Amino acid sequence: MGTISCVSCSRAYTHYFAADILSSKASIFVNNRICAVKLRSSFSSVSFSSMASSFQVTASSTVGAVNEQMKGAASSGLVGENDLLIVGAGVLGRLVAEQWRQEQPGCQIYGQTLTTDHHDELIKMGINPSLKGSEATQKFPYVIFCAPPSRTSDYPGDVRLAALSWNGEGSLLFTSSSAPYDCNDNGSCDEDGPVVPIGRSPRTDVLLKAEQVVLEFGDRGAHVYWLQKGTVEVRPDHILNLIHYEDAASLSIAILRKKLRGRIFLGCDNHPVSRQEVMDLVDKSGKFSKKFNGFTGTSDPLGKKLNNSKTREEIGWEPKYRSFAHFLGVAE
Repeated sequence: MGTISCVSCSRAYTHYFAADILSSKASIFVNNRICAVKLRSSFSSVSFSSMASSFQVTASSTVGAVNEQMKGAASSGLVGENDLLIVGAGVLGRLVAEQWRQEQPGCQIYGQTLTTDHHDELIKMGINPSLKGSEATQKFPYVIFCAPPSRTSDYPGDVRLAALSWNGEGSLLFTSSSAPYDCNDNGSCDEDGPVVPIGRSPRTDVLLKAEQVVLEFGDRGAHVYWLQKGTVEVRPDHILNLIHYEDAASLSIAILRKKLRGRIFLGCDNHPVSRQEVMDLVDKSGKFSKKFNGFTGTSDPLGKKLNNSKTREEIGWEPKYRSFAHFLGVAE
């Protein structure tokens, strides 16, 4: 799984991301913000899917590392029933924080990061920052794990530390990828699709092992990158599953509120598109002056067509942005 962001002509474009990219170890889309997200949990989980990568989330427990401010709150018994801990307070985590605060006014939100580079930004947003590895002195009712596996040598271990800081009262959301779904022929896949067996792929092994840990506890878009490259050596018919970042955040919060246990949900806009269709829509929108020349690859793997109708029905959730075409304003 990975964090993705996008830079484009319009600020609005920074809110779309591709889920299949998140899990790609060496993907040109790793920093794409049009993505797919999948959420799993030992107690509560969700999945989102998007343009070029997947993102998985599990709701089960909170993260264990907190900073001095958090330790002060803990010793004073100030952790509230709606307080939230975000591990990996990046793009998605910040949107979750904004929406959670709107729904839970007066709550405290804590954000754990790998470095202090963006702590000033988090403080301005009303998020209490902490560094990964800080001593855990308090447990929280709600936690969302949004950190990618790309910058750690023990991803399952990091997830376990997060779970140890959950007090079991609310939910823990673990963000991962749709990569574990065993489908790569542009075929259909939903919440109940089979997963890749352990041992077949080191990339999916990391994600599956991280998911198991939770279960044990009960700004740069792909389209912008392609435009800048002009020609990209990947196949044009690879299917991408998309979701807007705001929709990914709202689905995460909807799952958190349900306080479910041992569930897996999927998040996507139910309008899968190929890489070529993405670029055709971008060209049709007229938002970019640069012209994309085309894709030249023929041998790289195909994708999957994700459908989350079951998730929508059970959670009572619908995306704000129904499709990438609607987002661009070119839907027929």
